Amino acid sequence: MEKLIKLLEYGQSYWLDNLSREIIQNGELKRRIEEEGLRGVTSNPSIFQKALANGKVYSEEIKKILGDGKSQEEVYETIAIKDIQDACDLMRPVYDESGGIDGYVSLEVSPYLSRYTEGSVKEGKRLFEAIDRPNCLIKIPATKEGIPAVEELLFQGINVNVTLLFDVDDYVSVTNAYIHAMERRLNEGLPLDHIASVASLFLSRIDVLVDKKLHEEIIPSLDDSKQILAENLLGESAIASAKLAYSHYKQFFRGKKWEVLAKKGAQVQRLLWASTGNKIQGYRDTRYVEGLIGANTVNTMPEKTIEAFKNHGKLKKDTLEKGLDEAMNVMLGLKQVGIDMKQITQQLEEEGIKGFTKAYDQLLDAVK
Repeated sequence: MEKLIKLLEYGQSYWLDNLSREIIQNGELKRRIEEEGLRGVTSNPSIFQKALANGKVYSEEIKKILGDGKSQEEVYETIAIKDIQDACDLMRPVYDESGGIDGYVSLEVSPYLSRYTEGSVKEGKRLFEAIDRPNCLIKIPATKEGIPAVEELLFQGINVNVTLLFDVDDYVSVTNAYIHAMERRLNEGLPLDHIASVASLFLSRIDVLVDKKLHEEIIPSLDDSKQILAENLLGESAIASAKLAYSHYKQFFRGKKWEVLAKKGAQVQRLLWASTGNKIQGYRDTRYVEGLIGANTVNTMPEKTIEAFKNHGKLKKDTLEKGLDEAMNVMLGLKQVGIDMKQITQQLEEEGIKGFTKAYDQLLDAVK
């Protein structure tokens, strides 16, 4: 518990990568907030699917809603909005105490809208208004079609969690969209001081796919001299990507251009580390926490990772600031052995959309 509190002293907030009515009703969420320094909650279709499939706490409400003649989609949305509202209310003291920096709960638009800008804007606005809580974040994927939706929603004063972000270049586009939205609001005479956004870089999935390609395709095809280089790149790509993104972050939110917005109350768009549960046997289960500690960042963790970090995590200040040259060398090395990171991140984006769409369909089946 002390390690989790210490993260705050080092400038990093930790959020819980899970939400269910059970942890709201049994006091678990409130306990984490009050005793362990929890600063936010994220959800997605996979999380809600598991909660609905395994939780009996929804049964009576589902019967009642269905009795009102609503569709399966409307049943899910009614349940999800209620859970988000209740979680936002529990998080409200954190939101107030932090001046609107923390205390957020995220809800994702339908994954079927991942390739539709206008639909994402319309859905994001509708959900934000339905939840009616200032500490709600609407999740929009960082697709080519999603990034313009991110800018428009922010311009309209809606908090956004930019999700399914894998590529450092896409992160630059996301940050440009955020800054442009703030500039548009400033030019229109609209306030900037109540709008929040995070850019969620998904990590463990990067290592899983890169390591798989290295093991199955790259290393067997190389001569002995390059095999050593390729083997040294195993498990390095995700944290290297995070450090490069953080380097860009520090450049974006400084200088005269940003100071104009900051003086009007604009917050920085924080980087959020997502997919931080280790998925590769043999790697430390706390690697995506220990190596990514830095000011003005968020780490959203599943319960298993939180417990592992509390139990045996190593806590060092500003680990994000260390090894930037090594991170650039990792990317160069990957290119030298034939790994195309743009291809990797595009594949991960597609897989992420398909995964959330499948979970959304399963969620509706769980309602049924």
